Amino acid sequence: MMKRIPLLALAMLAMLGCQSSQDIRKDAQAFIDQYTAKFQQLYYAASKAEWQSNTMIIEGDSTNAIATRKANEALAAFTGSKENIKTIQAFLKSKNRLTPLQVRQLEAMLYIAANNPQTVPQLVKDRIKAETEQTEKLFGFDFKIDGRSVTPNEIDQILQTETSLEKRLKTWTASKEVGKALKEGLVKLRDLRNKTVQALNYPDYFTYQVSEYGMTTHEMLALTQQLIREIWSLYRELHTYARYELAKRYGVKQVPDYLPAHWLPNRWGQDWNAIISAEGLDLDGVLGNKTAEWIVKQGERFYISLGFPPLPRTFWEHSSLYPLPKDAPYKKNTHASAWHLDLDKDVRSLMSVIPNASWYETVHHELGHVYYFIAYSRPQVPILLRSGANRAFHEAIGSLMGLAAMQKSFLAYLNLLPEDDQTDEIKALLKEALNYVVFIPWAAGVMTEFEKRLYADNLSPERFNRTWWELKKKYQGIIPPEPRDETYCDAASKTHINNDAAQYYDYALSFVLLFQFHDYIARNILKQDPHATNYYGSKAVGKFLEHIMAPGATRDWRELLREVLGEDMSARAMVNYFAPLQEYLKEVNRGRQYTLPETI
Repeated sequence: MMKRIPLLALAMLAMLGCQSSQDIRKDAQAFIDQYTAKFQQLYYAASKAEWQSNTMIIEGDSTNAIATRKANEALAAFTGSKENIKTIQAFLKSKNRLTPLQVRQLEAMLYIAANNPQTVPQLVKDRIKAETEQTEKLFGFDFKIDGRSVTPNEIDQILQTETSLEKRLKTWTASKEVGKALKEGLVKLRDLRNKTVQALNYPDYFTYQVSEYGMTTHEMLALTQQLIREIWSLYRELHTYARYELAKRYGVKQVPDYLPAHWLPNRWGQDWNAIISAEGLDLDGVLGNKTAEWIVKQGERFYISLGFPPLPRTFWEHSSLYPLPKDAPYKKNTHASAWHLDLDKDVRSLMSVIPNASWYETVHHELGHVYYFIAYSRPQVPILLRSGANRAFHEAIGSLMGLAAMQKSFLAYLNLLPEDDQTDEIKALLKEALNYVVFIPWAAGVMTEFEKRLYADNLSPERFNRTWWELKKKYQGIIPPEPRDETYCDAASKTHINNDAAQYYDYALSFVLLFQFHDYIARNILKQDPHATNYYGSKAVGKFLEHIMAPGATRDWRELLREVLGEDMSARAMVNYFAPLQEYLKEVNRGRQYTLPETI
């Protein structure tokens, strides 16, 4: 019966011109309802297959990969079917006679269709197969140091704590070997992704992804460049500080002009806060006495204190929250993520939580996504519009809650820090800046520019690594520890380049939004200093968050932002938050050589 619906709808649409607006709305709703039921069924099946592929990676066993590919092909065949595309397009020609909610759902259908258009069925099949294979290679890769297998968590731990530059170099180099194995697949995926969306008249995959914001590629790049310019003077101070402080730590007398990548405590140089792990606000010692289970449960307790419900029983039964035992006969994706499998009640998280400050913050972030899912999973929000107001909103909420959970007043309230703790406030602010501010040139600059060139400019594979390191130097002031030719593909070592492509600007925009949200909560709801807030137990904060999350994608994101904040997207709140730190760093860096330009 369902397979005949699009054809019946097409026949019906032939009479649209002579129908009343009421009849057209009725017919459109019937089509939307029937499409939604089938979409949810196929989406759930594909999500469960993807979950299995991410949580049980068995070397040499293609069972999960085959099941995932088949489920994704079935979803793609439906969402991208010629009949559905024609029906959607025909209804949208009469969009002025439909309700705004109907138009939003039809536009969402057409956007989904462009990712899997069955006007080019073989391309879609080839792409799904290639994406499944790339994911398995990425998360099934055996990282080795001196011939010994190591986990990503172990690599991260070494880069955060080791002071021997020789050991750091070995570890950093090992972390990039996966890129070699992924380069060929990335080239193939770039071509397949571009060709699939071109079938529905998008010029390239990057432009397609940006369009979900209602923006052009030019407009998005103008926005990301604006964000970098707005925080650049502070980033320049942080870069200078890091060069001198790390040279001192590693016993290097000649301070380098640019930061060698293996000096930094993160594989990609996207987060430097572990540089001051032994200073300022250090939670690792306290949390090391807790269990991983306590970390996750404490995250849930925080949300409950704001007025949100306990996580559903199925969340605990089906999530994969902790590292696998060392002798496990399979591997899993170690990148933290939140999943809304059926776009309704089945919410889960995939993590590898261990009791430390990084995972404590990550838990609060990921549960932010989960509670966002829960907030808009209600009858007033159609299945097709159960997402953030834009993609950055989802990340903003997660990151906001991570920030809130790390503030000193919050931690003292939970007895994770004594109330009379003598933590240096500037050092605590510095630790935050080495996370949030340092991230902007990486996300809005390196990742966004690389993927724009990859997809929109069809970057040659012979220039992948060269371009990557040119962008790293320009936007982050980071250079490779030794020459790296085109046998390497260091960009592909980043998860998102492979399986969450052309969307990384989401994270940069989300950080700007999170500081706007935080500033509003601190000043207008809690009446507290933005540097010393305690959200815990505030039902008013919970209601504010609910106002943002509950509409899902039923509202225009710009309109919603103006409604809740009274302003447009801006880095104003972020710059103001770190203003005291910038003055401090100017004094610390007095007499030191700045190597980044004053403006970018």
